[in-house]
Amino acid sequence: MKILVTGGAGFIGSALIRHIIQHTGDAAINIDKLTYAGSLDSLAAVADSPRYAFEHLDICNRTGLERIFRKHRPDAVIHLAAESHVDRSLAGPAAFIETNIIGTYILLEVARAYYEELAPAARKAFRFHHVSTDEVFGDLGKDGGCFSETSRYSPSSPYSASKAGADHLVSAWARSYGLPTVVTHCSNNYGPWQYPEKLIPLIIKRALLGLPLPVFGDGLQVRDWLYADDHARALHLVLTQAAPGARYNIGGQNEQRNIDVVRSLCALLEELAPEKPAGVSHYAALIAHVTDRPGHDRRYAIDASRIQHELGWRPTYDFALGLRTTVAWYLANRDWLRRA
Repeated sequence: MKILVTGGAGFIGSALIRHIIQHTGDAAINIDKLTYAGSLDSLAAVADSPRYAFEHLDICNRTGLERIFRKHRPDAVIHLAAESHVDRSLAGPAAFIETNIIGTYILLEVARAYYEELAPAARKAFRFHHVSTDEVFGDLGKDGGCFSETSRYSPSSPYSASKAGADHLVSAWARSYGLPTVVTHCSNNYGPWQYPEKLIPLIIKRALLGLPLPVFGDGLQVRDWLYADDHARALHLVLTQAAPGARYNIGGQNEQRNIDVVRSLCALLEELAPEKPAGVSHYAALIAHVTDRPGHDRRYAIDASRIQHELGWRPTYDFALGLRTTVAWYLANRDWLRRA
């Protein structure tokens, strides 16, 4: 099976491609624009595989996409290419509208034209898998409950609004044109190879430099944390096993308050990196509460029971193991932390 992966040099995309090449017999065609957050270094372990190919392209380039579909003749698409950092979306939303909405529209149109020309057997097997986020559902607040696959959309940031728009386009192309789509919503991902603007690598980087560790507001915002390799397994499983029209939530069953994540990172660094920067008595002393992000959602939580019951997927990393593994990787790969 040839799987075309958009955004394959990004954090989740590279985890997915490594999984495809190292743990399945399928092939992966990686389309990536190589923006600031994309790096082919994360794919060095599989770059020489005959089942891997890279195409340097912006998904907004329709002519380029058409060429790639003709050249590689994919059996399926997993669409991960997206601008994804909330803070960047607040500072400059235009790039999020361009990539997440316009780029998704162009990709859908190219995939639709390609799909309509396939032979009947290939049409039956073809899938367009759109990877979304739990953030499109907005804020759960403090009072229990989890997002289900049918939760109401209520995005809070330009990022989540642009992802919600992309989700609706995918649903419309499925209903209006018969494109066989599946959609997944994931919770917060973490693990090796994440660009160090995100919370976990950012805190590790700043702690090692003896810099303040910024925590938005009171730090009591709650997120469900999903190890990237577990997410990659789930994405491939959904692509290969789900029926057209299916929608699945993918979560790590690891709800944590932001302040507790930062404190856990400090505790692990005390153990794994005891030689601190000059003037730092203990890492937790660097924690600094800063002005909260505009429109900051208080809580996200994923109900992943559908994918567990229907497809048999479950996360293999609990948060303690995943976080320890992650910290150890960044300590062994400090050059990566210097990218941001």
